[in-house]
Amino acid sequence: MFSGIWQLVFLLKIFPTVSLPSPLMVGQSFIQLFENFTLISAIEMTFYRLVVGFSISIIIGLAIGLVMAKFAGFGKTMGSFAIGLQTFPSVAWVPFAILLIGLNDFGILFVMILSSTFSIMTSIYEGVRNIPPLYIKPAKNMEANGFSLFRHVMIPAATPSILVGIKQAWSFAWHALIGAEILMAASVGLGHVLLVGREFQSMDQTIAAMITIFIIGWVFDRVIFSKIEERVREKWGLNQNEKI
Repeated sequence: MFSGIWQLVFLLKIFPTVSLPSPLMVGQSFIQLFENFTLISAIEMTFYRLVVGFSISIIIGLAIGLVMAKFAGFGKTMGSFAIGLQTFPSVAWVPFAILLIGLNDFGILFVMILSSTFSIMTSIYEGVRNIPPLYIKPAKNMEANGFSLFRHVMIPAATPSILVGIKQAWSFAWHALIGAEILMAASVGLGHVLLVGREFQSMDQTIAAMITIFIIGWVFDRVIFSKIEERVREKWGLNQNEKI
């Protein structure tokens, strides 16, 4: 449907060919990018940055979020601070990262980590803080306390909320990563493919890279995270649709 409308607009010459190539031209660009391994190496490098940066974000967010949940005063103060920074546009960190770290992979990771960590922190803090007392009091009556209470009751009860935060943080990290690769002129990566397409006015390459970014984002959101979330909700009885 969409490709048909696209082809029709191309045939009507509403836009110049340099501005809007045909689906066939974009397909040919895909083939060329695969044959010279440009797209493959770009995906590999972007995935490498994503895995490293998002793993660091989860570790930092988990650690600080748990401390926030443990100490109420710190949690309240840090929670307000985190919510404020969570609304901060990820691309706005780029000039700061360039001046502080430079035009390198560490700068790109810095932007991605700052863009996603606060969402994880907030979700863990809110998830643990909003655990119903119905879960806590019976566990304490059965002499569960300290680490045992935290591990076997609090973390499982907060898991659905934490998972939502991680899913949201992934979205922030993905957006920030592609934006940072473009603005910080990464030598390899999907952002670099977009940048080269813009510099050489190669719209077919630009659209091919955009489609690749969209597909990867869709797969993570609709396939990976949705499956994990569905299993967690099923485990906790949150997917029951039976009529009462």
